Amino acid sequence: MATPDFIRELRATAGHQLLWLPGVSAIVFDDDGRVLLGRRADTGRWSIIGGIGEPGEQPARTAVREVLEETAVRCVPERVVLVQALEPMRYPNGDACQFMDITFRCRAVGGEARVNDEESLDVRWFPLDALPDLEDFALLRIKQALEDGPAWFDPTVSP
Repeated sequence: MATPDFIRELRATAGHQLLWLPGVSAIVFDDDGRVLLGRRADTGRWSIIGGIGEPGEQPARTAVREVLEETAVRCVPERVVLVQALEPMRYPNGDACQFMDITFRCRAVGGEARVNDEESLDVRWFPLDALPDLEDFALLRIKQALEDGPAWFDPTVSP
């Protein structure tokens, strides 16, 4: 994942300390009910499309931008699927961060799926009954995007 300029600027003064960052994921479906996935350059694994919002950028706009930048597919957000604070993580360079992920269900409205930046090795549409090996992170979001219920959140709230 390419590091946005605003994070590089923060790191210049914050060092490796934990940063709380806005993350957005997009579950994009086409008219045939297939889901758009990208094979990540950093891990080599298939996953859903996502990224970091820029300062002042609305989360739905971030989803649309990230999908276009990474896959050349134009999409329209339909609803919020999930809101979840992820576990803190540390990158190999020592940088620590924690993401607040907002996941959107999106509908493809144009473009041809292809690798469109350096973050992906491959981009493809997958039928739901023929998904590649995916981490639980992606599987939960796809599952929730298929349901018409309210947005999912972690119901374990302590007083």
